[in-house]
Amino acid sequence: MPGSIATSITLNGDSYPLDADTPLTALLERLNMRRGRVAVEINREIVPKANYDATMVRAGDNVEIINFVGGG
Repeated sequence: MPGSIATSITLNGDSYPLDADTPLTALLERLNMRRGRVAVEINREIVPKANYDATMVRAGDNVEIINFVGGG
């Protein structure tokens, strides 16, 4: 994208590239994760599901995503 700045975050302990600030919902889509089946923490603070649409992931953020899977 013109004008975007290549940057990175720490995602589950590993460096992960992003193009500038990214909405949390866009990051989840990029990772093929369903928002209803994950828990997200950014910089050691849990993000309520109701805030996913309004939350931005920014350069240098530490993001932890836990994906819940069913089975038995």
